[in-house]
Amino acid sequence: MSEKGARQTRFVVAGLMLAILMSAMDNTIVATAMGRIVDDLGGYDQLVWVTSAYMIALMAGTPIFGKLSDMYGRKRFFIFGIIVFLIGSALCGTAGSITQLSVYRAIQGIGGGALMPIAFTIVFDIFPPEKRGKMSGLFGAVFGISSIFGPLLGAVITDHIGWEWVFYINIPLGILALFFIGTYYKESLSHSKQRIDWVGAFTLVGAIVCLMFALELGGQKYAWDSGMILGLFGGFVVLLSVFLYTETKVAEPIISFKMFRKRLFASSVLTSLFYGSTFIIATIYIPIFIQGVYGGSATNSGLLLMPMMIGSVVGSQVGGFLTTKLSFRSIMMISAVFFLAGVVSLGFISPDTARFVVTLEMILLGFGVGYSFSVLNMAAIDGFDMRQRGAATATTTFMRSLGMTLGITIFGIIQRNIFTSRLETAFGGKAPIGGGGGGNQQFLTPEGRKAIPAEVLSKIEAALATSISHTFLWALIPAVAAVIMVLLMPGTRMTMSRKPEPKQELRTE
Repeated sequence: MSEKGARQTRFVVAGLMLAILMSAMDNTIVATAMGRIVDDLGGYDQLVWVTSAYMIALMAGTPIFGKLSDMYGRKRFFIFGIIVFLIGSALCGTAGSITQLSVYRAIQGIGGGALMPIAFTIVFDIFPPEKRGKMSGLFGAVFGISSIFGPLLGAVITDHIGWEWVFYINIPLGILALFFIGTYYKESLSHSKQRIDWVGAFTLVGAIVCLMFALELGGQKYAWDSGMILGLFGGFVVLLSVFLYTETKVAEPIISFKMFRKRLFASSVLTSLFYGSTFIIATIYIPIFIQGVYGGSATNSGLLLMPMMIGSVVGSQVGGFLTTKLSFRSIMMISAVFFLAGVVSLGFISPDTARFVVTLEMILLGFGVGYSFSVLNMAAIDGFDMRQRGAATATTTFMRSLGMTLGITIFGIIQRNIFTSRLETAFGGKAPIGGGGGGNQQFLTPEGRKAIPAEVLSKIEAALATSISHTFLWALIPAVAAVIMVLLMPGTRMTMSRKPEPKQELRTE
């Protein structure tokens, strides 16, 4: 590669890293601001939808954009994703209610659905196999670094400027990424047009939306046996059935089930599913635990999350480095040990747990999850040619997002129900904060806690701590499932040589 080509590659990598930074940081930066957002906008019972709306939209868009990038090229859809993400970020800062914020987060999610899978696919397109481990580790580290600075930056902005700016901060990052990719990334590979699987796309999105609304509204606004909830579950079953049938018949499916015939691919994407559903719980409920039990500000909760994110950066780098030395299964077994230990230990946190103990538990979990950021993407895409990489990477990202979305919703219901039950028991059947619902959320802010009588606050803290620790114990189910999937991975290493394929490079004219 010429000097000019090498310089262009560096700018492209910088643009991809900025986009990943922006997209990945958005989840953690919002998590640490949620206490202040809920205190300002209300709607504690709906707070899971601020994250769920983003994840649903991201999850639905990921396989679609991944497939489109295989068919028509990476660049145009990556730029589209950046622009939509920036529009959603600008709108989020203007939200006047928790419902409005959730809608704007969904717009962000549509853009985010194009960023992560296409970024990793571009890396595999422009770098040879021997460099992909290092680059995947680097990109996974960026994902972790974004999680380090996300909580801290979000906390500082929330405490000293205003929660609106946790969304506005995306704009300068996005504009810079847009400039780098738009200016320096020039695809030389020709793409043939194919028929888009619109039926599969719409039935997939519809099935996801029906399932999420059924889980969120069931037992809350509607009884589980009500016509509304049964109708939503029925819609999910029908749309999912149509989607599965469609994907077996169309020439170019959104999600190709033929890919799952490869044992390495199938086990990798299922591991991503279970890792995602477990890890997302920590990023949401640890800040709530710090603010609601320890009485910390958003800044304190952000600082406490940093050890977990530092652990994830180290884990990602180590995982990427080991891909040229060990099999994917051996690497992920190392990851699983730390991952499972972190989840188990978090299942026993209480108001009496010392902060340094929680910090150690965060490091364990973060280090274990960090491996998955770099290794699972590489394992899933290994062995596929350029015409399938976008779909392969998108499917992995989709499954991780599906796990996160299901985790947020299902474990959110579990936490809320346990919290409500404990409050009702502690206060003789009448919870002072609406049973953890949309009533008073003063216990999440230092100022509000001062106005609550000590004996009342103590009972609230105990109820909240129990609900969160029990939620982590329930999270052992997907955590153990993830370990089983790792054991089922074949003992193969990264493919270092391939059959000749069209060369993807940056034009320098």
